[in-house]
Amino acid sequence: MSASTTVSPPVRKAQRSLSRNAKRGIWIGVIVVVILGLVLGTRVVPADDPLAQGTEKFDPATYGAENFPTVQSAIVESAVDADVLAADIATDPAAAAEEYAVQSSGGPVYTTTFTGVVGEGQSGIYDVAVEGLPEGLLIRVQTGPAINGTELRDATGEIEFGQFINQIDFQNAAAALNEELKTQVLADVDTAALTGKTIEVTGAFTLINPSSWLVTPVELSVQ
Repeated sequence: MSASTTVSPPVRKAQRSLSRNAKRGIWIGVIVVVILGLVLGTRVVPADDPLAQGTEKFDPATYGAENFPTVQSAIVESAVDADVLAADIATDPAAAAEEYAVQSSGGPVYTTTFTGVVGEGQSGIYDVAVEGLPEGLLIRVQTGPAINGTELRDATGEIEFGQFINQIDFQNAAAALNEELKTQVLADVDTAALTGKTIEVTGAFTLINPSSWLVTPVELSVQ
C-alpha cells in the first residue's frame, strides 16, 4: 500500500504565493526588456534635422538647375548622326531601338545630332532640312516659348519614377528640365528669327511617328 502525502493548508498557501511571485517576476522581466529595447532603439532627432521636418518638398527649379547639365552631357555623348540613325531605323526599327534608344512609357527615346537649314516655324517649332535623310522624313525642332515632352527626363535612362514620391513630382521633373533648357541653352538664341538660318542641333526625341521627329535640343547653335 502506498501512503498519500497530505499537504497542509499553510504549505499550499505558501506554494500559491511563490507561484504568483514567480509569474509576476517573469512579467516584470519582460516589461523591462521591452522598455530597454524602446530606449536603445529610439533616436533623438534635432529640430533642424530633415527627418524632423518630414519629407522634403520637391523643388522643380532646384532640380532642373542641378540636373540639367548632367542630362545635357549624357545626351551629347550618346547622340547619333541623324542620317545614320534614320537609315538604321528605316532598315530595322527593333534593332535600332535596341542599339540606340532608351525605352519610356511614350515609346523609344533617341538622341541625335544634325546640321540643317531652318524652314518655316509655328509656335516655336521649326522644320529643319537635313541632308542625307531618307525621303519623306521630317525633322522638327522645338525652341519655345513652350517646351513640351519628357524627352530630357527619359533620354538617359537614369531618371526613374522610383526616385520620386509620386507621379506629380516625376512629371514636374520633366518640366523642370525643359525650363532649365530655356535658361541655359535657348536664352542666347533669337528663336524668332531662325528661318533661313543654318543651325547645328543635338537633342532627343521620342519615336512616335517614324516619318516625323520632334527634337528637344540640349545644344543649338546658329552658324
